[in-house]
Amino acid sequence: MIYMDNSATTMPNEEVLSSFLEANRRYYANAASIHIAGRDADTLLKKAREQILSIVDAPDGNVIFTSGGTEANNLAVLGCARKHRNRGNHVITTVTEHPSILNAAHQLEREGFEVTYLTVNEHGLISLDDLKEKVRKDTILVSIMHVNNEIGTVQPISECSKIIKKQSRAIFHSDTVQSFGKLPVMLAEFSADAMTISAHKINGLKGSGVLITKKGILPESINYGGSQEFGIRSGTVSVPNAVAIARAMRLCTTERQASQHQIWREDLMTSIKALTEVKVLAENEAAPHILSIAFPYIKGEIAVNFFQEKGIMISTSSACSSKSNRASHVIEAIHVEEKYKHGVIRISFGNTTTEAHIVRVKEVLSEFVQLLRRGKTYEME
Repeated sequence: MIYMDNSATTMPNEEVLSSFLEANRRYYANAASIHIAGRDADTLLKKAREQILSIVDAPDGNVIFTSGGTEANNLAVLGCARKHRNRGNHVITTVTEHPSILNAAHQLEREGFEVTYLTVNEHGLISLDDLKEKVRKDTILVSIMHVNNEIGTVQPISECSKIIKKQSRAIFHSDTVQSFGKLPVMLAEFSADAMTISAHKINGLKGSGVLITKKGILPESINYGGSQEFGIRSGTVSVPNAVAIARAMRLCTTERQASQHQIWREDLMTSIKALTEVKVLAENEAAPHILSIAFPYIKGEIAVNFFQEKGIMISTSSACSSKSNRASHVIEAIHVEEKYKHGVIRISFGNTTTEAHIVRVKEVLSEFVQLLRRGKTYEME
C-alpha cells in the first residue's frame, strides 16, 4: 500500500508508541493524587508541558492538553471570546476554516456575538487589506488557520498579527494542525497568542491535542468538572498522551521534510500540467506537503476508488467531509468552476513517502486521465 493521505492522519511513530506504552506502565497514577505515584506522574506531565513550550519557543507560555485539534479549536474560540466579552463583542475568522472553528463561531453568533467571516481569493488567500478594514476596537478574537486542510493554502500569519495588534486588543489564534511539523511554526515568530496542534497529524496518537497560549492568556473553560489543566479543561489528564504528543512534536520538528516535499510537489505538478484536463488548486500558494487537484465532470470518489484499486490511498478534498455529496465549503469559497467542483482530490505527503511512491502516483494519474479521455471511469461503489 502507498499511503498518500497524510493530511487526514499519519502513521504513529514507533518512538511515540514506545513512549506512550512506557508511560502507561510506569506512570499510570492520577497526576492529581498527592501520594508519591501521583507526584511522579505530575512531574512527568510538567516535563511534557515544558518540552512542548520549548519546541514552540514560548518558555513562559501555557499548554492545555485536549482530546485533539477539534477540542483545542473549540476551546480557543469559545473560551477566549466568552472570557473577554467585557472588552467587546466582535470576532473575526475566515470562510475556509476547519469546521471546528466555523461551528464554534456559529455558536458564538447564537450567543449574540458578531462574527465577521473574511472571504478568500481563488487560491484560498485572505486579503490583508480586508483584514485591516474588518478589525475594530471592539474585536476581541481573531482566528485564522495557517495551512488549509483541503487545498493547502498558507496564510500570512505574521502579517495578520501585525494588523491585529496595531488596531485592537484582540487575541489572535491560529489553527496550525496542518502546518506544525511541516513548516516552521513558532509562537513568537508568528506573533500569535494561541495555536492548536493535533497529535495524529504529526505521527502521534489519535485523541490527543494541545492548545498553546502565550503567558497571561488563558481561555474560559467550556466544560465543567474538576480543576485540571488550570481549571480550564476538566477531567483526569492522560499523562501518557501528554508524553506521546511531546515526543511526536520533538521528532517531527527535527525530521521536517519540507524541502523534499516541495520537490515532489513540483514534480507531480509538472506531470499534471501535461494532462490538460486536470486543474491544480492553490498551485503556488499551498504548503509543500499538500497537492489538491480537480478532474472535470466526475466525482472525486471515482478517482479515489481508481487509485485505491492501484494500491494508492488518497482522499477527496477533506477526510472530515469526504462522505458528503456536496462540494466542501472551501471549494465553494474559492469559486472552483462548476465542472471541477465535485472532482477534487487531495494528495498529501508524509514521512513514509518515497520517491518510488511519487513515480507510481504519476503513472496512475496518467492512467486515470486516459480513462477520462475515453469516457471510461469507475463507478462508485
